[in-house]
Amino acid sequence: MSNPVQQSNNPAKPPLTPAEDKQWAFLAHCGGILGCIPSALIYRYMRDRGPFTAQESREALNFTLPPTIIAVVLNLLGIVVSAFDPGAGTPFSMLALLIWVVLTVWSVIAAIQVNKGNPYRYALNLRRIK
Repeated sequence: MSNPVQQSNNPAKPPLTPAEDKQWAFLAHCGGILGCIPSALIYRYMRDRGPFTAQESREALNFTLPPTIIAVVLNLLGIVVSAFDPGAGTPFSMLALLIWVVLTVWSVIAAIQVNKGNPYRYALNLRRIK
């Protein structure tokens, strides 16, 4: 009576096919429209499954993280300032909106390039996450 070897509850995820790898890289850049959360999730959960996904989600995360933080802070400042002086928070909110527009435009440009199978490097990127 031998016991079969039990398999792990979390079997290793199979590597992505080239098409899936490109798709997840594309989604990481498209997610920039929503800030840094989509690229962070893709980087965290998909980077070990495909090299292109790892590279592009890291690039997208490095690009989207600082503007997302700045936009959130500006919006919070706008809310706090408006609580004391209605309308005084508008400049903060407008700056946050401008950041979101720039983030959206560059994310779409990057997503288009990645969808063609080309890696994309943002011109202004801190690249802190290695």
